[in-house]
Amino acid sequence: MALYAIADLHLPFGVEKPMDIFSGWQDYVQRLEKNWRALIGEGDTVVIPGDISWGIDLLEAKADLAFIESLPGNKILIKGNHDYWWPSRKKAEAFLDENGIKSVRMIYHDAIPVEGLAVCGTRSWFYEEGDAGSKVYKREWLRLKMSLEEAKKLECREIIVFLHYPPVFGEFVYEDYIDLMREYGVKRCFYGHLHGKARSMAVNREYRGIRFRLISADELEFCPLFVTPELH
Repeated sequence: MALYAIADLHLPFGVEKPMDIFSGWQDYVQRLEKNWRALIGEGDTVVIPGDISWGIDLLEAKADLAFIESLPGNKILIKGNHDYWWPSRKKAEAFLDENGIKSVRMIYHDAIPVEGLAVCGTRSWFYEEGDAGSKVYKREWLRLKMSLEEAKKLECREIIVFLHYPPVFGEFVYEDYIDLMREYGVKRCFYGHLHGKARSMAVNREYRGIRFRLISADELEFCPLFVTPELH
């Protein structure tokens, strides 16, 4: 049993919005499924931090969630900026139950233990001084704090953070997110959101004691990344 991760599936089953029009995304659903089935076992867990479905509500996302359910392993979902379908916890749990989706869990300001690791995270956000999105940015910081606090209670051997937006990107560093993760002893942070040329600005290295890794689907060539054992 192992932990894997891949972000930005951008599944199009519920709406006509395929990603094949973009370079490197040709036949991406077929490639994703082939790689997933070759790699993931029934006892494994895959974290999907954001941009999961193009659907704008649960009805449109239903086919995408059913596809995820059909794949081997357990899945942990975290919201992305394009996940307009993302409902409240109560609605989500009811929907998953009503549609027989049993292998999917969604993180809502909490954390989930997997093989001695505490999986936590949130969407996060980009922020520039004076930007109206600053309220969202602060709210996402609070959500990460809540998730980290719940992860701490699990008393696992390591807390791993999964975000949709990168907390370090090119010359931009969101130090309050970094400070928060360091406060809880986080050593690894995985994130998505970056595609195409933007991937060249991704930070895939250690910064202030935290190792960062971009896991957007095209970055990983549509193959879930094995989340290695605890770093020493």
